[in-house]
Amino acid sequence: MLPFATLINVEKQTKTPIYLQIANKMIENIRNGIIPKGTKILGTRAMADTLGVHRKTVVAAYDEMIAQGWLETKASKGTFISLKIPELKPIALDKIGLKNNLKTKAGFTFHKSSILNRPVLRGSSILGFDDGSPDVRLAPLDELARAYRTVLKKGYKKDMLFYGDTKGEMSLREAMVDYLQDSRGLNVTVDNVMITRGSMMAIYLTIQTVVNMGDNVIVTEIGYGSSNMICKNSGANLLSVGVDENGLKTDEIEELCLKKPIKLVYVTPHHHYPTTVTMSAERRLHLLQLAEKYHFCILEDDYDYDYHYSSSPILPLASIDTEGYVVYVGSLCKTISPALRIGYIVAPTELIDEMAQLRRIIDRQGDNILEAAIAELFRDGDIKRLLKKAQRVYHKRRDLFCEMLKTEFNDVIDFKKPNGGMAVWAQYDPSVSLPILSEKALKKGLKISDGSTYNPDGIILNAARMGFAAVNEEEIERGIEILKEVIRG
Repeated sequence: MLPFATLINVEKQTKTPIYLQIANKMIENIRNGIIPKGTKILGTRAMADTLGVHRKTVVAAYDEMIAQGWLETKASKGTFISLKIPELKPIALDKIGLKNNLKTKAGFTFHKSSILNRPVLRGSSILGFDDGSPDVRLAPLDELARAYRTVLKKGYKKDMLFYGDTKGEMSLREAMVDYLQDSRGLNVTVDNVMITRGSMMAIYLTIQTVVNMGDNVIVTEIGYGSSNMICKNSGANLLSVGVDENGLKTDEIEELCLKKPIKLVYVTPHHHYPTTVTMSAERRLHLLQLAEKYHFCILEDDYDYDYHYSSSPILPLASIDTEGYVVYVGSLCKTISPALRIGYIVAPTELIDEMAQLRRIIDRQGDNILEAAIAELFRDGDIKRLLKKAQRVYHKRRDLFCEMLKTEFNDVIDFKKPNGGMAVWAQYDPSVSLPILSEKALKKGLKISDGSTYNPDGIILNAARMGFAAVNEEEIERGIEILKEVIRG
């Protein structure tokens, strides 16, 4: 008699139902040749006694295996391992072990991309000056819960709980049209707007739709690593241009246009990522003129347009584009919370239609309920109130953070007070190694970037973004004290 108590190890503390554990272990032993085909197995009562489980559990396991074709029953004779399974080569019991076979290696070859091998940003409760995230404690959670309830009460409608529009929930697209017209001066309709799961999806869809293998794409020398990664993964040839106090150097773009065809230019004009500088009006107009002359797409990523402190924000390139050269992308993740994946694309209708076709094969649609709930927040004025409150709070935090940086670290950290956004671009003195500083600060409870994600290929900047929006005044002061202790010793 086979030692079923040894062959079938039941773990009652795991989430996998016991009947499935029994079935899976028996199948594994059959496949390994430990239990030969045609073998008569114990009856359900005897197997239950052997394994120390309820008889109904064994009945369920046997039923599962019968349904899968591993077992067959014979009237008045009992239950047997099916004779119809393929011939299997027996493996000695002592060679396979009795521990779970946890699969870490694929049994087939697949493509591993070095381009996509980048660390993934995760949230943390540790005190830190991050890349420039919102303070999620300001998020209107009560209002969002109310909006969810309102939407779910309408759940009997098929258009809410069934398949929706690939371009996004219509109520949110309508709300976004009003929002973008009022705040950014964009002359658009719902046919120009597509809702995505954050700005990363918006950038990905744009690149995949516009750029072909081998096309030339212009980015900045110091730029957004994630967008560069998407471009490289699409097979694009990246060309870089410089950035100064007036933003992207459009004269360098013009020089490149004279030498080779350009398909797309990626730009963050309002607050250049990562340096936070604002692109001048003169260069914005020049870039648009170049796009019209050389027929390339401008991908305008306006990741934190809503936060500007010194004066009225400069309107996006998309607001003065009359010929359809600008694709404008943004996100509400910086407005409400990174966990609420709501982004958007504004583009000519024919391009939106094509991107919707592509989106359909990777993500059938967005979250209808979430999108409808966010639309409720727009209609009720909650988003507008949140932005007004956050603007005031972040403005105050920026002033305190910059004042303390200047007072405590004027000799080792060079920075310019940003006109807007959620972070400072900090250039550290060569005497301070940012990777070492980051490691020492973390040991004392402060998380800061080691600068590696901002370094262009082959260049060490020893610089990083230091976010101030997600930390309150007390946390800013505590963080500066830790930084002071680590730098000054």
